[in-house]
Amino acid sequence: MRVISFQHCNVGGIIIDRRYVAIDVETSGISTLRGSRVIEVAAVEIRDGKISAEFSSMINVECVIHPAAARVHGITRRMLRDAPGAEEVWRIFLEFADNSPLIAHNASFDTGFIRSELSILGLSLPNSSICTLGLARKRFPRLESHRLEAVARHLLGGIPADFRLHRALDDARLAALVWVALNDL
Repeated sequence: MRVISFQHCNVGGIIIDRRYVAIDVETSGISTLRGSRVIEVAAVEIRDGKISAEFSSMINVECVIHPAAARVHGITRRMLRDAPGAEEVWRIFLEFADNSPLIAHNASFDTGFIRSELSILGLSLPNSSICTLGLARKRFPRLESHRLEAVARHLLGGIPADFRLHRALDDARLAALVWVALNDL
């Protein structure tokens, strides 16, 4: 079974004159310094204020998934068994991201993990990044929480019913929708 998906889709939004790529990762723990690895990655292309393409994959890397991380995203070692290896996934990710600015909620976490994974392969991530968490904190300082789902509820009125929070593709989609909504203010 192939775990990589790359598809075109259409979700409403505003006009933004540039290509952006919203990203999210799910990891085996919280620190690359402690050996945590990316076990799922997603990237969502935003063109003209709309989601126009998506890439997502689990990644079969040798690592222990910390129980606290598994409780958040629900990913198990068994789920990674048939996933493609890191080199294949990261090369496709880099092709998909191209030189577009990367958008993420808590961008330093996601890009830090991605840079760590790429460095293992002798690759780099030249893309700039935009943090929707930082933007939300500046624009809505009185929000009780600035977690992605709280910001999405504030800006979008809710979260699409079919979205599964704390999985890379739906979190990347949600970050894309938040980014578009932040630019529509």
